[in-house]
Amino acid sequence: MMLEVANLTRRFGGFTAVSRVSFALEEGEILGLIGPNGSGKSTTFNMIAGMLRPTEGSIRFAGEEIGGLKPVEICHRGIGRTFQIPRPFRRLGILENVVTAAYFGQRERVSRARAQAQAEEALALVGLPADPRAEVAGLGAAGLKKLELARALATQPRLLLADESLGGLDESEMDQAADMLGRIRRDKGITIIWVEHIMGVLMRVVDRVIVLDHGEKIAEGTPRAVAEDPKVIEIYLGAERVAFAGDRPA
Repeated sequence: MMLEVANLTRRFGGFTAVSRVSFALEEGEILGLIGPNGSGKSTTFNMIAGMLRPTEGSIRFAGEEIGGLKPVEICHRGIGRTFQIPRPFRRLGILENVVTAAYFGQRERVSRARAQAQAEEALALVGLPADPRAEVAGLGAAGLKKLELARALATQPRLLLADESLGGLDESEMDQAADMLGRIRRDKGITIIWVEHIMGVLMRVVDRVIVLDHGEKIAEGTPRAVAEDPKVIEIYLGAERVAFAGDRPA
């Protein structure tokens, strides 16, 4: 197992945001982490990424305990992440933003030339220009999401934590973003945890889904099994129906 999370708990004073959540992630898998607003998915995500220290529980990556390490230490161990709200360096161009991530995001020191080559590769993978003259100001919502993803990829992660990569995108852009995550897994062999609240697109890409509600894991399984789980339907889906490949149109 690449990642093993056991009894993960986070309390804020008397409020328990995440309660004894456990799961494992195999190398090469895309895992979807979903749930209603306030379900604890972002808190779980931020504990794995090092933004929050667990109150209890264990997070093991490649056999090493990483719970409580600083974000930079976790990044240097091979876990890259995107943020829900992109915050690029506005005074730097697109290429320089990604070069900076490649240069500082790896445990071993890399040369400027190597960092630039890795940045250009990441930009090509997400479909952004590596032209040094290309500016961040020219990017729309979809372009900023791509830049965020390229910066994470430039750190050479084994595990990518993708935080709500579809927010602010239209339907076509959502499909493109989902396809991109699938291509990153296929072409680069990167394992992915995808936190998302837009369920329909995610369910067509991931191998397995975990559903959180009020800080507790309420379901885990294949996308179809989870979408048909009565408890998930009651709490999260309501009347929404998730379409899968092979389903006949109504």
